[in-house]
Amino acid sequence: VMNAVTDILVAQSALVFLGEKMMAVWTELFKDLPRPAGLFITATDTEVGKTIITGAIARLLRQAGRKVGVLKPVASGCRRDREGLISADAEFLAVCAETDYPLSVITPVCYKTPAAPVVCAAVERRDVDFEAIAAAYGYLAETCDVVLVEGIGGALVPLTEEATILDVAAVLDLPTVIVARPGLGTINHTLLTLAAVRAVGLPVAGVVINGYNAADAGIPEETAPDVIARCGRTHVLTIVPYDQDSSVEALQLGPAVLEAMALCDWETLSRS
Repeated sequence: VMNAVTDILVAQSALVFLGEKMMAVWTELFKDLPRPAGLFITATDTEVGKTIITGAIARLLRQAGRKVGVLKPVASGCRRDREGLISADAEFLAVCAETDYPLSVITPVCYKTPAAPVVCAAVERRDVDFEAIAAAYGYLAETCDVVLVEGIGGALVPLTEEATILDVAAVLDLPTVIVARPGLGTINHTLLTLAAVRAVGLPVAGVVINGYNAADAGIPEETAPDVIARCGRTHVLTIVPYDQDSSVEALQLGPAVLEAMALCDWETLSRS
């Protein structure tokens, strides 16, 4: 079944993924950049917790002595201050990675409108700046041991009418971590995301199930990890409990999140 879904996605790639001409432009932008260890972190949907998970990976790698670069290429729903548009996610990732890189490097493309970038670009009359994304990634790649790239929303969120956030990851050729919810519906969402990631040729590092609440868990929550692993032919890397002490806005990671995430060998995964 998974192979059939992947075949369908590949056959429709001209409609969903980058056209050959645009892919050639992107490849030219990124071709001479260094290729450090790294991961692309995406999710099955928005508000699944991929920023918390990315921050936890950054914190654990930093504690292991690695210089960690964090990149969220595009962010929407940003606030405006004297310095311009600021992404709360970028601030959180900077704290987790213990980096003093400018927020404009961590998130080179910011929009105020809380919507998909293709919508933001139309509303704010400003296209996604792919050269800025390439420059930011290149700077981090040259100066860091490992670079974590966090997507926006789900894997197929459109940046333009021709390109999705997954296309950025495809050009960077990074192992991909998929963050998924624990509840009903997550099997379908995760298998679809796995198919999309594989359709662009990216290796899948595994799935992180985030926000598991043992007190409220029923059959869907208890069975989803095993079904995802078997039907998706992948690894469920860890199951992260709901942790009220973790907050992007408060710039903090709770101990329960870090404990669950520490069960994975992120150094090895980032080099896979």
